[in-house]
Amino acid sequence: MPRSFRFGVVAGYAPSHAAWVTTARRAEELGYSTLLIPDRTTAGILAPIPALAVAAEATTVLRLGSYVFANGYRHPVLLAREAATLDLLSEGRFELGLGAGVSPDEFQHMGLPFPHAGTRVSHLEETLQLLKLLFTEETVNFSGKHYTVTDLKGNIKLVQQPHPPLLVAGAGERMLKLAAREADIIAIGSKISAQGRDPSDPPLEQKIAWIKEAAGPRAADLELSQTIYDLEITDSKAALPAQTGGWVVPKRPYSTEQAVEFLLEQRERYGFSYLQIQATQMENFAPVVARLVGK
Repeated sequence: MPRSFRFGVVAGYAPSHAAWVTTARRAEELGYSTLLIPDRTTAGILAPIPALAVAAEATTVLRLGSYVFANGYRHPVLLAREAATLDLLSEGRFELGLGAGVSPDEFQHMGLPFPHAGTRVSHLEETLQLLKLLFTEETVNFSGKHYTVTDLKGNIKLVQQPHPPLLVAGAGERMLKLAAREADIIAIGSKISAQGRDPSDPPLEQKIAWIKEAAGPRAADLELSQTIYDLEITDSKAALPAQTGGWVVPKRPYSTEQAVEFLLEQRERYGFSYLQIQATQMENFAPVVARLVGK
């Protein structure tokens, strides 16, 4: 039995409190499951934690998530406290998304080291293990290669048990296998170079195989996620705004019916049931959400 569809809106910009609240409430009205925010230092992008807290206060059922926290920016103890606080104050609507970091420039701008991929994945593995202890244990002791925690007490009581859903985003074999072992939601990405998609990026079938191999019996419980930033619904009442500046995503024009058929086929073939669109797509994509959400 396939998982029901749900859709997330990835947003990060707002010129005012009113504009951000409007975005969150409109996403909820249109039937989107989650409002997600990236963890980037790019000028103008809102800080995830306070922005998600404001969105939680402005909505009632909309889930909130990080997409995704860069592991190297925060100590796991501090991240666990922030996540537990958002879970509590949103009354159990927070999803914790994590990644190993993808932009060496952002790390370098802050004077932070950007280790090679293997070291960053190793850091993230310890973070996931430590977060689960911090979320579930009264007293935490942990001794790893990268983190040490001694006799730490005082965890915040969580609404979601045993902890908020953990989303891990990745594209390579080590990251996807780690996600398969430790996460609840896996956001399967592509390897991107300055010229676009890296030609060495393995096919999607290979990535799914890695996940199934590493997950073992828990594979059936995993929620698979994918971005669909390139879909434009041609028969929608709302036109897609023109793209200006930044990363311009080439669009694939689909009618509502064609998009529904495509996403059903993707779920049948690969298992994708949790799809993310950009905030600029939110109105244009609404007819597809209306057709598929919860089905």
